[in-house]
Amino acid sequence: MDNKTLSIVSYITIIGWLIAFFVGKEKADDLLKYHLRQSFGLFIVNLILGIAINIIVRIVPSLALFLSLLYIVILILIIIGIINAANGAKKPLPIIGNMFEKSFGFIG
Repeated sequence: MDNKTLSIVSYITIIGWLIAFFVGKEKADDLLKYHLRQSFGLFIVNLILGIAINIIVRIVPSLALFLSLLYIVILILIIIGIINAANGAKKPLPIIGNMFEKSFGFIG
C-alpha cells in the first residue's frame, strides 16, 4: 500500500491505525506520519469522551441523548480526516487537530 492509502486507513478504527502504523513504518513519509498523529489523537479524544459520557450518564441519565450527539462530532472529524488524507493535504482536524501536530514522538 502507498502512504496515501495508509493515511486514509489510519482513520478507520484503531485496527486500521495499527495496520497503517506497522505496514508504513519503513517507508513513512511526512503525510503518513502527520495523519497517524491526527488519527491517534482523535482516537484518544474519542476514548476520553466515551469515558466522560459514561460517567455523566450514570449520574444524570436524562443527558444520555444529548451527550450521545457528541459522537456525531467525532464521526464528522473522522470524515474530514479521511478527506484530507485522500487529498494529500496536511491540514489539522478542526477543534482538536492543532494539539496533535507535534505530539506522539513514537510515530516518527
